[in-house]
Amino acid sequence: MNATRLLAVALLGATIPILGAAAAEAPPGATSCSGCHAANAGVDSPVPRVVGRNAGELVAQMQAFRSGQRPATVMEQIAKGFSDAEVEAIATWFAGQH
Repeated sequence: MNATRLLAVALLGATIPILGAAAAEAPPGATSCSGCHAANAGVDSPVPRVVGRNAGELVAQMQAFRSGQRPATVMEQIAKGFSDAEVEAIATWFAGQH
């Protein structure tokens, strides 16, 4: 195996645990969002992506769903199931994902 290929394999092996750790650090409730919100930009869906969006915007949307200001089919019930701290943690986590 040449040095370049060996280095590439070593770097890939070093990043796999980091990627796994990032996914494991998702706050409670965040992983349930992927049931409707696609994490992959290549997926065509009428449901907006939350990955990489501004945390403040996500918090504001959740507050609007919770209060009934923003009508939705299920999001108002989902938003009511999270505390303000949980919404903030989930929004911050999604904002940091790409």
